[in-house]
Amino acid sequence: MMNTLQLCQHLIQFPSVTPQDKGIMDFLVSILEPMGFKCHLLPFTDDNNQVIQNLYARKGTASPNLCFAGHVDVVPTGPETSWTHPPFQGNIHSQYLWGRGTVDMKGSIAAFISATASTTITNGSISLMITGDEEGPGTHGTKKIIEWLEKNNETIDFCIVGEPTSEAKLGDIIKIGRRGSLNAALTVNGTQGHVAYPHKADNPIPKMLKLLTALDTTILDKGYPNFQPSNLEITSIDVGNQASNVIPQTVTARFNCRFNPTYTTQSLEDHLRTTLDTINIDCTLTIIGSSEPFLTKTHAATNHLTQAIREITGIIPELSTSGGTSDARYIHKIAPVVECGLKNDLAHKVDERVSIHDLTALTKIYQRFIQLYFNATS
Repeated sequence: MMNTLQLCQHLIQFPSVTPQDKGIMDFLVSILEPMGFKCHLLPFTDDNNQVIQNLYARKGTASPNLCFAGHVDVVPTGPETSWTHPPFQGNIHSQYLWGRGTVDMKGSIAAFISATASTTITNGSISLMITGDEEGPGTHGTKKIIEWLEKNNETIDFCIVGEPTSEAKLGDIIKIGRRGSLNAALTVNGTQGHVAYPHKADNPIPKMLKLLTALDTTILDKGYPNFQPSNLEITSIDVGNQASNVIPQTVTARFNCRFNPTYTTQSLEDHLRTTLDTINIDCTLTIIGSSEPFLTKTHAATNHLTQAIREITGIIPELSTSGGTSDARYIHKIAPVVECGLKNDLAHKVDERVSIHDLTALTKIYQRFIQLYFNATS
């Protein structure tokens, strides 16, 4: 069995930009099966007729089943000429492993596999839930794997998602939940016309500005236990107008809300519509997509992870719900889930790279956690 650094190097060399697989799942199977994992390749076809490769692998059949979840798809590199080292070669330089996906999140996958290889489990099971569709729409990855697990009576008792959660130092943050996310489009229609004859037209832009001002100045809430306040951010205002002397017919704005458990998607939508109704301007609000907030309540396994981090790094991690969304938004429906991984400062950036020291330390954290988890459940 290759060590964590070698395994991560190999994973980086697969240019698995969403939704491409490039053979990485078959490679993982070739590593996991000799370790005693029973592997299930789970291909799902998306709306564009693109096959998304996923993998569920389990070692053992007894309970409890400790699962590690993650993704091997990565975001595009941008111009490769901007990189100090080619993004898919896995070069080692200055005590760093360089390449797209080192941080987000092939490094965590390599660390957990290595930790599993060096730990003997006699009183439970270890499983891996690995998707190729996290950086994209996320609809034919973890979400579909969970449906497969339920149909096949596979139970997960606790799950760690290896997202890069650390901020200043490795292990300083464990994510125990996430805010929900709501995407919306707001449209106002008017009447197109010549700017010299505004009385013969109806400009929708000033109306839109009034509506957006109402939304932007509304305080959604002041926070919720374990969560920061909800927020609304306007992300675009589009009229598609190429002429300077034409009043446009339609304007569409888009915005996103990140919200805590003060709201559900439906109650937040109701709140937004009520706010817009107070302006008395005809408009259309369309909710494009959303995920609900969740919180993993106090769990012994979270304490074990905290202890493992403290033993390996000397840090007592913060339990946080900050940040964006992840595939934990699906997993929490079937099992308690937390997120813990590498530092996130270089995720998705040119010259993404991971400290070899951190990669080794994360492996030790996962290994110690596995020991603590199964000793506690024996």
